[in-house]
Amino acid sequence: MRELFGLVQQVAPTKASVLVTGESGTGKEVLARAIHGLSPRAKDPFVALNCAALPESLIESELFGHEKGAFTGALERRAGCFELAHRGTLLLDEIGEMPVSTQAKLLRVLEDGKVRRLGAKGEIEVDVRIVAATNRKLEEAIGKGTFREDLFYRLNVFRLELAPLRERMDDLPLLVETLIQQMNAKHGVRVPGIDDAALLALRRRTWPGNIRELRNVLERAVILAGEGPIRMVHLPPVPGTDSGAAVSNDPEAILIRVGTTVDECEKALIFKTLEHTQQNKTRAAEILGCSLKTLHNKLKQYGADDSDA
Repeated sequence: MRELFGLVQQVAPTKASVLVTGESGTGKEVLARAIHGLSPRAKDPFVALNCAALPESLIESELFGHEKGAFTGALERRAGCFELAHRGTLLLDEIGEMPVSTQAKLLRVLEDGKVRRLGAKGEIEVDVRIVAATNRKLEEAIGKGTFREDLFYRLNVFRLELAPLRERMDDLPLLVETLIQQMNAKHGVRVPGIDDAALLALRRRTWPGNIRELRNVLERAVILAGEGPIRMVHLPPVPGTDSGAAVSNDPEAILIRVGTTVDECEKALIFKTLEHTQQNKTRAAEILGCSLKTLHNKLKQYGADDSDA
């Protein structure tokens, strides 16, 4: 992350177009905002357009604007993203999803620095810094004919690649610390950090949703923790597993061997969960997904001293 931020500091003061690549959820828009914030354009608008969120019939209107009566439903003149971002930065998110016909018009605007609203006769000069982002491999899209090669070279002046979270686990502690601070401010709580067992559990996840998924997991954990540190009990189970999956992420998790009976597994799980919660039976019952009464009955069944277990 430090290496990447060093590149951001180098390119931000320039006028160069930037292409940000990476999987969904890796923080491409956050990086684009950082480029804008460190540039001489920081006091001017930052406008973001998600090219995948608009139908082909509307994307040109969003980009270039339109005049009243330019098409059915155009009841008034409207400025497009290029005009709105004048002297600032325009983020074209998911640029790989832009229709080829629109790509040609975009290329002309980038080369001429002029935009024509739909239905207008004249052109408007615009001064816009372009940051494009995509989770697609544009080189492959060029080979398939779904992305223009000339537009690619126009956008790919300076390339920044965001690696998926699973490939940069060394960044996880700092990311977790930063996100906890953000969530404390958002929800008005005072969570000081995360304990070692919970952090290790986060390291063991594969994070298909990348930083976006991490943010969601930590937001939930911060709300549950309230004022103490985030612990294993505050983490949701790993997607695709049962509700006891969070316990199995504990570095002291039990090992179940072939031949172990169901009763033996249940007993080991109950005692390991009680050990994890420091003998807090109410919290243990929540983790195990049973009532407190059921937990007491199980302890009696296994011959445990209920006052000490």
